[in-house]
Amino acid sequence: MTEEKKTFYIRSKVWIEDEDGNVVFGLGRMRILEAIERLGSINAAAKALKMGYRAIWGRITASEERLGKALLVRNIGGSSGGGSQLTPYAKSLMEKFRNLHRTVEIESDALFENVAVSGISPEHPIEKT
Repeated sequence: MTEEKKTFYIRSKVWIEDEDGNVVFGLGRMRILEAIERLGSINAAAKALKMGYRAIWGRITASEERLGKALLVRNIGGSSGGGSQLTPYAKSLMEKFRNLHRTVEIESDALFENVAVSGISPEHPIEKT
């Protein structure tokens, strides 16, 4: 069999969890907060993300409880409607998580290229764990 040049990539998921293994923050919660920031409400974010309102509410509430800090300022509906805004803490958390995620991707790629690639060929792929 002729050997054709293959390109391999390392992939990883990064999230923050508490000592009990409960998710505190990750890419899913980041996307939720980004949608709320962009659209101004949990309801609009739920529609855009094709998620249920209760699912989003539950994830945000769980993260807030685990962090001990508010992620959203919620405005109850009325004549002007409701809505939600990110707290300064939420914006800071998102920026720090973006940086962490970016660093993990860069470092993983470098490790993969420098250490693992020499032993990988189409005949001997990396086994997923």
